[in-house]
Amino acid sequence: MSIDVERLVKDAVRELREQEQSAPTPTQKKPIDRISLEDAKLLAARVEEKAREMGVRAVVAIADEGGNLKLCECMDDSYIASRDIAINKAYTSVALKMSTKKLSALAAPGGSLYGIQHTNGGRIVIFGGGDTLELRGRILGALGVSGGTEEQDTALSAYGKKVFGEYFS
Repeated sequence: MSIDVERLVKDAVRELREQEQSAPTPTQKKPIDRISLEDAKLLAARVEEKAREMGVRAVVAIADEGGNLKLCECMDDSYIASRDIAINKAYTSVALKMSTKKLSALAAPGGSLYGIQHTNGGRIVIFGGGDTLELRGRILGALGVSGGTEEQDTALSAYGKKVFGEYFS
């Protein structure tokens, strides 16, 4: 019994080309209806890359549509406290269907949601760094970023939301 090595190599090369052609490129959108772990890892990597450019040692958390943690990555030397904050920013954005930046104005003294941070077992975060991840008008999850200033966290989560919308469809 002889093995046709040439045929095996040709088959392998053909399969690789087919996989490359079906994989989304930066100009193609990947169709999804939920956030998979692979999707979360890709998004976190992009946000972490941007955080490095900004000089921020961030924690990036991604929650699914039910507010359940899908992924949490802590960059080297990030603040220990940032882990819970990032996770709760993602939870807050899904639970209230808005960014934590938008919520901060509503939760300010005199605002319609003043005091909301004391509900849900203290999981509600009322400062920037959390954004919903939406496609076709449906929230598929949320992103929470913590580790920099509020402005840096807000910029990173907004960047992540933008990347999500550009890559997925």
